[in-house]
Amino acid sequence: MRAIIQRVTEASVTIEGNIKSSIGNGLLVLVGFEESDTNKDIEWMSAKIVNLRIFQDANEKMNLSLKDINGELLIISQFTLFADTKKGNRPSFVQAAKPAVAILLYESFLAVIQKEVLTPIQTGIFGADMKVRLLNDGPVTIILDSNNK
Repeated sequence: MRAIIQRVTEASVTIEGNIKSSIGNGLLVLVGFEESDTNKDIEWMSAKIVNLRIFQDANEKMNLSLKDINGELLIISQFTLFADTKKGNRPSFVQAAKPAVAILLYESFLAVIQKEVLTPIQTGIFGADMKVRLLNDGPVTIILDSNNK
């Protein structure tokens, strides 16, 4: 399981010209799955994301978590996080979980992470062609991989 976490002051996802979801201060999370991911990966990733101390405290130090600031979450599924670009110029996505498996992992991830935060999680639509807009704060961008616990 891989995630790209971006600290944002605002973010939104548009599908077919309509804004599906939007958030203010919080995290935009792009998440991808592979076939071997388990509930342990989901639980680890959920806890790590909401507890990352990447928001500024009163002394302008990155010392506060999403939970500490009661920030918002926008979570978007993105199988391309498992792109293999070792050979040639066309990425291979064979490492990414097949859609039937990935959607179950994605839904499980949403359920687990929702238990970690007070505000409702915003999402895109699994498998849809989405346009994601964000205002990265910092910029702060963190890459997590559950294989690197």
